[in-house]
Amino acid sequence: MTRGVRNGDAQAGASRVRIDKWLWAARFYRTRSLAAEAIEAGHVRVDGERVKPAHPVHAGSRVTVHRQALAWDVEVLAVTERRGGAAQAGVLYRETAESVTTRERMLAERAQARASAATARPTKRDRRKLQDFLNEP
Repeated sequence: MTRGVRNGDAQAGASRVRIDKWLWAARFYRTRSLAAEAIEAGHVRVDGERVKPAHPVHAGSRVTVHRQALAWDVEVLAVTERRGGAAQAGVLYRETAESVTTRERMLAERAQARASAATARPTKRDRRKLQDFLNEP
């Protein structure tokens, strides 16, 4: 038996990773500390349950991540402790179809709200023209 490693954990170590490490490796968060803070705040759930940053995640787990009114519901396909490029991160999970459609709808609503609220303030000249128009008999 290796020091600090229990029986069975030596083999399971390759197929299980801490959730904060996996979220960082899958590029949901820029740093592990941000991932841990989000987990502690309850923004991340594994199989529908609130967990701690050291909770092990393995292939087949369902992870839900909430960030800024957007949500990702993903199934873990692979685990790794090393952070790679975006292409490598995309191989670690598969997002559900419902999650994709909901997130795209929310983004479209945000863009539409931003576009409708993007009207600029009237200039001094525009205000004067409006005053003249409203004060006409």
